[in-house]
This record gives sequence, C-alpha cells and structure tokens, in this order.
Amino acid sequence: MQTQRGRTFLHGKRKAAIEAEVLISEDAGVIEGVVDETDVEEYVDNLDRGYQRIDDLEKYGIDEKDINKFKKYGFFTIEALTYVPKKDLISIDGISEDKVNKIMKEVKKLTNTSFSSASKILEQRQNLIRIRTGSRAMDRLFGGGIETGSITEVFGESGVGKTQLCHTLAVTCQLPGDEGGGEGKCLWLDTEGSFRSERIFMISEALNLNYQCVLDNITIARIYNSEHQMEILCEVSALMAASKYSLLIVDSVMALFRNDFKGRGELADRQCCLGKFLRHLLRLADEFGVAILMTNQVSAIVDGSVQMGCPDKIPVGGNIIAHASTTRVSFEKGKRGKRICKMYSSPALPEGECIFKVGESGIEDYEKE
Repeated sequence: MQTQRGRTFLHGKRKAAIEAEVLISEDAGVIEGVVDETDVEEYVDNLDRGYQRIDDLEKYGIDEKDINKFKKYGFFTIEALTYVPKKDLISIDGISEDKVNKIMKEVKKLTNTSFSSASKILEQRQNLIRIRTGSRAMDRLFGGGIETGSITEVFGESGVGKTQLCHTLAVTCQLPGDEGGGEGKCLWLDTEGSFRSERIFMISEALNLNYQCVLDNITIARIYNSEHQMEILCEVSALMAASKYSLLIVDSVMALFRNDFKGRGELADRQCCLGKFLRHLLRLADEFGVAILMTNQVSAIVDGSVQMGCPDKIPVGGNIIAHASTTRVSFEKGKRGKRICKMYSSPALPEGECIFKVGESGIEDYEKE
C-alpha cells in the first residue's frame, strides 16, 4: 500500500484513514479491502506517523541483516532511502548493487516519489501544523506559528531571546493541536550549554502544565564539536523513528563549525561539512514532519560596505545556511525590554515585524505600560 510522505501530524485513526482516502466500516472498524485487523492497525499507524519503519521491508523479502546494516548508517524509515543516491547505498558494507536495486524496487512501491497536483499540495499545507511561540503577534508574523516539516532559522546577537524562544517552543510543542501545539516531544541539540531545565519548569508552571511530564518529553544532547554535531543526527533519526517528536532544536547551528574551522584556508571544508549537516536536517524535517528550529549567530560587516539603512550585522554561515532555511527571522533588542522580530526571508510570508518580550512564561506579547 502507498502512503503519502508525511508533512503533518494526523490526529486519530479515523482521520488518518479518511485523509488516506480509505474507508472504515462503522460496525466492524475495518478498512475496506483489508482483512487482517493487525494489518489495519499497522497500516493506520503508519499513516498516523507519516512514515513507515524500515523494519517493514522484511515483509517484502528484504533480509533482516541488510535492514540492520541500513540502520547502522542512520536509515530508520523506508522514506529515508529515497533521499540518498544509489551509490551511497552501495557503499554500505555488505550491500551490493543487486541488493540495492531489489530494495529500491520495493521502496518505490511503498512511497510517493512521483508527481503530485498543486491542489493536493495546497490541501496538505492547509492541514500543516504550526507550533505557537507564546506571542500572538509573533504567531501572526509566522502565519500561525513555527511551521512543521521545514527549517526555521532565528539569528541575532547574544541576549536577544533566541534561546528563550527555544525553551518556550520546547514546552508548547507538546500541547494538543487545538491549543497550538504539535502533540509531540522535543529533541534539543545543545552546542553552547544554554539549555536550562529550571527555565522549562518556569514556563510550564506559567502555562499550568505538569512540569515533570514536560521535562520528561524533552531529550537533550550536549554537543562538543562539529564532528559530534554531524554524527548525532543518526541517533536523532533512531529516536524519531521510535517515538513521536514534533520539534528539533539546534542551538546554535554555527557555533562549533566556527570554532573548529578557522580562517579562510578552512572555509571550503567548513562549508562542505555544514552543507552535509543541513541536508540531513532537511531530510529529518521532510521524513518525520517535525519543525526544526535552529538559532544562528551574527557577524559585523567591517569592510566599509554598510550603506545607510542597511544592517551592519549579517547571519553567519553564508549562502548554504540561507538556502537550507525555509523561514529566516532576526531578533533585535529594543528599549525598555522590547524585542523586535523581523521576517527576513520566507517563500510564503510577507515582510514584517513584531514586538515581543521575554517573561516568566518565555516569549510573550509586549504590552504597553
């Protein structure tokens, strides 16, 4: 059976079946054309997740040992195999070209890798889940909140509220969909040691949530160098295939790359490694339908090219970061505790800005005193 590659989280088995355009009998609760109840549960469960576990390939004649080899290289879903060229799969120890051809033949049957109508894409985007930021003004700027299935980049100087947004979203992503949440867990890659569990406690208390449950649903990985930052993504894939996550935070994306690659002589190597990391992030967003929020640093323009009215600081990472980020916003400091969020780049949202503040509940609307 074919399933659409997930872009949204589907709530409830009946809704999942309806969106897949299959029928459920009101009396028997069985999908039309499927006899075994176990198959029904498994099929709808795949739809609910939006992806299919790679272990399912065993039912189509793929050896369990070969499946485990793919897992070793970070492939935990059937959809993941569609994101890499055949030569990369052949390079895996013990996987021959004949095996790859056989496996990909089954993968193509099980995934939607062909054309889709624009109206179908519009329907999917209208059902897209957005995670609330804590500020109504910022939610409006984002078109309803942080978009799932894509990368959002927030850049700015130190102390403008980037990490505070991360803490807020780590809580709100767990809320039900009708409350502006993603109904999933949060996974946080901490490259600067900025995560604070007590901040999660404060935000949870302010939102009348059980802080212990909220903390239990946040998984933290402290990252120490750029190699570790790249390698950890295989573990991220494993976690997301095993449980439902709605948000992946990378705070910050460039800190370790800037530290490990110094000077113009290593710039090409840095951008190459950064590109691989970002491509894997894009795959995770597409594969699991999670929202990816990455914070970024800025650097000053010092070559005298700053013109009147133009920014004197730019996000680091160059064009590679710019092309990987679906939505880019800047955070700036204002007077009397104000923070300014500006829409920097988006394929669907207009330019604009909003004012917010950082309070006990994290990101909040700025109210005039």
